[in-house]
Amino acid sequence: MSAPMLIAATSLCAWLAVAAALLLLGRSRQERLVHRRLRAISGERRREPRAIPGPRAPWLLRAVTHLGTATTRTGLVSRATIGELEQTLANAGLRGRNGLGLLIGSKLMLLTLAPLATWSLLHAFSVAGSFARLLPAAACAIGLLLPDTAVRRMRARHLARVEAGVADALDLLVICTQAGLGLQPAMERVTDELRHAHPELAAELAQTTSELRIAVDVPRALTSLGTRTGLPCLQRVTATLVQTMNFGTPLTATLRVLAAEMRQQMLTRFEERAARLPVMLTIPMIIFIFPALFIVIGGPAVIQLGHAFVR
Repeated sequence: MSAPMLIAATSLCAWLAVAAALLLLGRSRQERLVHRRLRAISGERRREPRAIPGPRAPWLLRAVTHLGTATTRTGLVSRATIGELEQTLANAGLRGRNGLGLLIGSKLMLLTLAPLATWSLLHAFSVAGSFARLLPAAACAIGLLLPDTAVRRMRARHLARVEAGVADALDLLVICTQAGLGLQPAMERVTDELRHAHPELAAELAQTTSELRIAVDVPRALTSLGTRTGLPCLQRVTATLVQTMNFGTPLTATLRVLAAEMRQQMLTRFEERAARLPVMLTIPMIIFIFPALFIVIGGPAVIQLGHAFVR
């Protein structure tokens, strides 16, 4: 085997290793959710899982994570960049200590191996010209931006799951405040109840309750929930709670109004999606249904006309 083909094969294996590491990350997360649910049913003590497993993780995850962790320790990445990456991972629901290492390690591997694999394949197939010079640069850019794209998709999925449980959380808060609990004990109780139904929202509420325990400025700790997630519904909830604390309005009545508004918003959103269905089905009907309908209706007439002209 020639050297370019060997380099291309090695680079392709590295690409597959990074893809397998990401797949194993999602699989291990689902397994942790199942094990956590089984521990809760059996009555064992529940612990918050880390974003990425440590010593028991697959070797692909460990290798990529160690590469990224070693890079951050060398000082090649500035503290400001590290802080931004950690905030991005936290917004995506990855708050483990190994998440930053996995992200940086994936970016380094893809940044190095993507243009090398592209150049090797182009050289192996004897591709020349300006296209052969631009394609490795494009592969380098893709390898650098691919982990960020994956994190953004995880963030969007995480925020969608958080938003899906806000109405249920408000209903539970109404029940807890009617039972005589204050805001912080009610949030702790709701966090415990939503841990399995809406784990993403429960994680955000758990962080907020931790901040409420140690924070002197309670309104600031509540506002950080909406600022951290960036969801308009949570921003409105936290702003309303802060106004309730400042003006002394009844907490139960305020939460009940918010819960009703969230339910109405969800219903309105579902109605909007249902109203868009006829428009979205127009193009598939024109492409797939109408030609078949025309063939069924006009096909026999065309066949008869053909036979008549042939005779």
